[in-house]
Amino acid sequence: MTKTIDFIGKRKIFFTIALCIIGVALICSFVFGVKMDVQFSGGTIATYSYTGDLSADEVKAAVKDAVGKESSIQEQQDASGNKNVVITVASKLNVDETAGLTKALQEKFADNSLEVMQMNTVDPTIGGEFLAKSLFALLLAAVLIIIYVAIRFRKIGGLSAGVMGVLTLCNDMLVVFAVFVIFRIPLNDNFIAVELMILGYSINDTIIIYDRIRENRRLLGPKVPIRELVNKSITQSFARSINTSVTTALAIGTVCVISLIFNISSIVTFAFPMLIGVAYGAFSSLCICGSLWVSWQEHKVKKVEKAKLENKKSKKK
Repeated sequence: MTKTIDFIGKRKIFFTIALCIIGVALICSFVFGVKMDVQFSGGTIATYSYTGDLSADEVKAAVKDAVGKESSIQEQQDASGNKNVVITVASKLNVDETAGLTKALQEKFADNSLEVMQMNTVDPTIGGEFLAKSLFALLLAAVLIIIYVAIRFRKIGGLSAGVMGVLTLCNDMLVVFAVFVIFRIPLNDNFIAVELMILGYSINDTIIIYDRIRENRRLLGPKVPIRELVNKSITQSFARSINTSVTTALAIGTVCVISLIFNISSIVTFAFPMLIGVAYGAFSSLCICGSLWVSWQEHKVKKVEKAKLENKKSKKK
């Protein structure tokens, strides 16, 4: 017989870990600032193919001389060995400026056969609208999750289960945000994609645990203490959650390593935060969500008992 793990008894430790991570994310945001990609802040992205070797510092200096603006440089190489350099300028360049930039780079790096592959310009207003719509999508997803859990698990207090689940998901999303901030990855469409993926992935684990709680409540009856019920349910789901998370992490980790080898930064900035999010999502589903729900249920019971006690005192008077 499997020994029941006392997750609820260790909840103070789990809550401390979660709060520390939130604190680190907020401190890093204030100290280092949050880098916004041009997709949100507006700007110009120029992609050039080239041969031979290029120095990122020399390219950056050449861009500064050509348009008088700072830029970020990313070198990429695909599986066929073709090399690209992606130049991101955090301001909108006009047609003359982009033409001047291309001419200056081709003259500066004449031996590298630079050719324009793609030139994209994002207006700051459009970038702001895209960010607002992305955040709205996250908010809408959270509301729908609460409604779904409230209906499906109404026999065990579905609304509170849904709210605690979403609070846990918010913590997961803050961890992903912290990864972007700490590792200086600009917030872009990859950030929104990772957040939505983690939202769906983590709630899946949480729903499985809620399902075990509901089933064990039916089998064991209402007299079983809430702590024992939740500890038993999480323990029963533990192996499945860990196996699923490890399998997912191995797949994402493989993608991350291959992307690093071939210097495909657009995939690295998706796969790496996703890898951290999956690992932390497993922890939060097993250790945070159930503990939050138990704390809420115990608070409700204490509130009812307090009201009853006050009722008795008032009747005696």
